[in-house]
Amino acid sequence: MTAAATGGRPVVVCVPTNRRLALFTAAVRRSGRPDPVVVPWSALADGTAVSLPDDAWVRVDAPGEDVETARLLRGWSAAPDLYRVEGAADQHRGFVKALDRLGDLVAATPGAGLVQRLDDLVDMCDKRRCHARLAAADVPVPQALPGPITGYRQLRRFMSEHRMPRVFVKPVHGSSASGVIALATASGGRLKAVTSVNLVRDDDGSVRLYNSLRLRTYTTEADVAAVVDTLAPEGLHVERWIPKAGFDDHVVDLRVLVVAGRATHVVVRASRSPLTNLHLGNARGDVDALRDSVGDRAWRSALDTAEQAAAVFGSTLHAGVDLLVSPGWRRFTVGEVNAFGDLLPRVFHHGRDTYDEQLHALSTGGFTPHSPSPRSVLEPR
Repeated sequence: MTAAATGGRPVVVCVPTNRRLALFTAAVRRSGRPDPVVVPWSALADGTAVSLPDDAWVRVDAPGEDVETARLLRGWSAAPDLYRVEGAADQHRGFVKALDRLGDLVAATPGAGLVQRLDDLVDMCDKRRCHARLAAADVPVPQALPGPITGYRQLRRFMSEHRMPRVFVKPVHGSSASGVIALATASGGRLKAVTSVNLVRDDDGSVRLYNSLRLRTYTTEADVAAVVDTLAPEGLHVERWIPKAGFDDHVVDLRVLVVAGRATHVVVRASRSPLTNLHLGNARGDVDALRDSVGDRAWRSALDTAEQAAAVFGSTLHAGVDLLVSPGWRRFTVGEVNAFGDLLPRVFHHGRDTYDEQLHALSTGGFTPHSPSPRSVLEPR
């Protein structure tokens, strides 16, 4: 998590070794401010007493991949294996509690303000809640199956009842494609599941799921059922599979960063598989070439849709919108809105990287930090 101070000391609430901190610190230095102050996520996770400078701008960043922080957030006695898919639901519960502590801390600090609304962060990190908020605001989103999905048999029944032969199955609290399955069914019982999950069966019949940077394809019902049934207790969100536009022999979608209501930084994610996440070995497409290919009107429509989605979380400085584009660029659908979708190194807008852009919006009055909501982020909507 991160924060910066008005005319005083910036503040960061973040894992100190996180790559994001290094990039954010470089942007803070370029702005002429002192280095950020770090409040580790582990301190918020276990309730360690911390303090903030007066008049701080408080900015929340991702907890990062730190074993001890993950253990504290999950409330586990043993250190978790961060390569395992399971555990995201427990970690999200701890994340929400930590945000509640942060809200109390900011409220008790004279002049301090948040650059993100804490319940916005909670909802963006919960795919069901995020989808519901977007749909309620008439933002175009994929059709979702009703939940909760309790297992593979129910999933197949719902797919049949709602005429969805192709779906994306997503853990409610996952990130970076962890546990995501692109599932396609066909007549005769054939099926194909493309996923980042590596399924491991133990001798005693138990199942473990591991994240993999190499996509797996499962075609037997036993394997697909094992993955879905293991994921289901964590919570699943299932959406209709939206066909993606093609460009340069790849399917593409867009990550659009919206800062203070304006689409600023864009990354084209190009893939030959259904999953376009860059860390899975997919490539960044040529933004300028794609924009020239589709024309200014379609490009502007795409950015307008991203801005519409981010406006649902308008009390939050920045959001990374995953935008699905139909073949022909006639329809735009919001796949996800990412609370921490601003890690886009070497992508610039008017010469500013994503962190420069956020500091620029804060410095020029494009966005005003706010006090925490009096309602606990733990309370349901």
